[in-house]
Amino acid sequence: MEKQPPSSPAARQRLDKWLFVARLIKSRSLAQKAIEAGHVAVNGARATQSSTPVKAGDTLELSLERRDLVVRVLLPGARRGPYEEARLLYEDLTPEAPAERRTPFEQATRERGAGRPTKRERRETERLRPGFEDND
Repeated sequence: MEKQPPSSPAARQRLDKWLFVARLIKSRSLAQKAIEAGHVAVNGARATQSSTPVKAGDTLELSLERRDLVVRVLLPGARRGPYEEARLLYEDLTPEAPAERRTPFEQATRERGAGRPTKRERRETERLRPGFEDND
């Protein structure tokens, strides 16, 4: 029985190791915790074990702390190298985030301690009040 070399397109790699080598998660232990918590899906199915094999062509969905990612595995990783090298291991398929929509009230609301409103901001806030009549 002959083993395939790591550069072979059919080569498989452990999911936790691939996430670490591709620099999507900071450490292998954090990758294992994310997988066990159910934050990683391989080809649409939740991965529950760190040893789940991934190969070129697999699609991974990650729910990270500050963002959600969708990536396609292009190559298995040999080592954790610089970002430029790790970026060649996957293709980012994450959809664009929609532009933030804010209501007029949210636009006129100031953060506490942001200072006094300008004259323009005050007028915009006054227009939101019921019964305000524009005397201009």
